[in-house]
Amino acid sequence: MGTVTRKRENPPLVVLVLLLSFFFLLMSQTTSSQAAHSPSSNLNYTKYRQVSNLRLERIERHLDKINKPPVMTFESPDGDIIDCVHKRKQPALDHPLLKNHKIQKVPPEIPKLKTVKTDAMNTRDAINNSSAVNWQLWHQNGKRCPKGTVPIRRSKVHDVLRAKSLYDFGKKKRSGLPLSRRVDAPDVVSGNGHEHAIAYTGSSQEIYGAKATINVWDPTIEVVNEFSLSQIWVLSGSFDGADLNSIEAGWQVSPELYGDSRPRLFTYWTSDSYQATGCYNLLCSGFVQTNSRIAIGAAISPVSSVEGSQYDVTILIWKDPKIGNWWMVFGDNTLVGYWPVELFTHLADRATMVEWGGEVVNSRANGEHTSTQMGSGHFADDGFRKASYFRNLEIVDSDNSLSSAQDISILAENTNCYNIKSAYSSEWGTHFYFGGPGRNPQCT
Repeated sequence: MGTVTRKRENPPLVVLVLLLSFFFLLMSQTTSSQAAHSPSSNLNYTKYRQVSNLRLERIERHLDKINKPPVMTFESPDGDIIDCVHKRKQPALDHPLLKNHKIQKVPPEIPKLKTVKTDAMNTRDAINNSSAVNWQLWHQNGKRCPKGTVPIRRSKVHDVLRAKSLYDFGKKKRSGLPLSRRVDAPDVVSGNGHEHAIAYTGSSQEIYGAKATINVWDPTIEVVNEFSLSQIWVLSGSFDGADLNSIEAGWQVSPELYGDSRPRLFTYWTSDSYQATGCYNLLCSGFVQTNSRIAIGAAISPVSSVEGSQYDVTILIWKDPKIGNWWMVFGDNTLVGYWPVELFTHLADRATMVEWGGEVVNSRANGEHTSTQMGSGHFADDGFRKASYFRNLEIVDSDNSLSSAQDISILAENTNCYNIKSAYSSEWGTHFYFGGPGRNPQCT
């Protein structure tokens, strides 16, 4: 059972400083060579720089803002602390644009597919999630947050210390932003350290949402500040300016952000090309969570295995035609929450492009291409039970209906490192395989 708490007791700052000082001394003796180049299993043992009392005080103040007082608290088997926070006290409502926001109580109408499709999971002998709750480790032993609260993964001092700075905590790397763009390649550019294998729609469409079922893996990450993800991007605005709006969701392995190498459910948003607005998950104000059983940022389990069982999760992002908020569904029609329309400029109207696929960070820490894997670490040609996949790519139309995505384009910057191969079938609709191992004899 959970422990009911009125107020979370934090250790005195002096004690915290002493403990951290001892930890840094220990780490400096054992991990000086691991920080820049570590095997995946050791990525959470990071060498931190010396921390001043002033910086610790700033971190504590920031954590006090985003870690809201819980009604109940659980410890997950993977070490996460899940706080059950009253839904009206969640971080989203601290946003200056949401001062007068009323949480949407009437659930939106979830888009339905215009034509009936065959369940691909039965024919492919892979396993879909009948209940999104079953995917999250913290639910073991029947743990759940009470009605009227939302589960929030608690952020800790070490989470912030792994980031480049307090400002960068929970945000996409500014160094990874595109400096230039190809006309036909939406959210990617070669040479900025981020590499992709994606499918995407044309930029002239009127789009009100997107859906896909995403294969879940636990790719190996070479160095702590790299990541590997599989996600949906819903986009609008200028790709070569400062006003790009983006809503994103999927799974991600990011040792720097989470302190481990588990795949985790994540969200992201920005209204200014990742410059100042938005963040991962609930690490800043913005996303309004309504579900009491899904914790954003929590680990997903089980995961797929090569030549073994395949596991995938379904994600739907769409604009409520009545109120205008952008909602997210995880799994079998489980509403997670929404991005309020007030947060956006271009997405206040509609989206103009959708992307589906994988992304990794290639930091070239040792002067060579990273060996961080995308998807399963297998190339697209290896196919089912080896390569990672997205299946049943769908678009939400202006009438709040789903239809199979048509005329998609595919792109990968360096097909010797990561690639993608698209197809269509009656069972999986528009789908693709993608991924790769990164560094290999052809990828250096």
